[in-house]
Amino acid sequence: MSLEENQRSQTALLFVDPYNDFLSPGGKLYPLFKEVAESVDLLTHLREMVSAARHANIPIFFVPHHRWEPGDYTTWKYPSPSQLASMKRESFAKGSWGGEFHPDFPVQKGDIVIKEHWAQNGFANTDLDLQLKQHGIQRLVLIGMIANTCIEATGRFGMELGYHVTLVTDATAAYSREAMHAAHEINGPTFAHAILTTSEVVALFRSLEKSEQ
Repeated sequence: MSLEENQRSQTALLFVDPYNDFLSPGGKLYPLFKEVAESVDLLTHLREMVSAARHANIPIFFVPHHRWEPGDYTTWKYPSPSQLASMKRESFAKGSWGGEFHPDFPVQKGDIVIKEHWAQNGFANTDLDLQLKQHGIQRLVLIGMIANTCIEATGRFGMELGYHVTLVTDATAAYSREAMHAAHEINGPTFAHAILTTSEVVALFRSLEKSEQ
């Protein structure tokens, strides 16, 4: 992937599910991801990606998962295994600390927060496609959680809708190294236009920043 100056206005950073329950020690799901997250230095790379995007004036779209509320899924005919697990754990409970964004990633003026997705695909039953089109976005750089579920589902559907999709291998995590391998070595190459590291994407963003000087 290359980011020439005329592509700046077409590129967005999609930050999927930056919740405390995922990213913070004490989060309900954090222990499940801790080993993989620490092995890729996840938080450091997420901070670097967000900082580089802001300095390069790359817009940031937050793509959050549905925050659990009492009664969710109890009357559904076909809740998924992940949704049933979310109900049991009360993941990202609305009004709770775990359902807040990690403090290192506050929403700032100009950021766009997409309507919450109920399952894994950030486009399904949300305004993501509409918001991207209204802001002239054609190229998506995905970071956040989880590599082989929400990141993959959102990226795959983004490709189906005609977007250019970039995955960032060390700005995401999964339950296991095997899941990370599947996300980036097996499934990712079937839909993503680029699969890069944080340092590679940051260098591209910084090249845009320097082009302004």
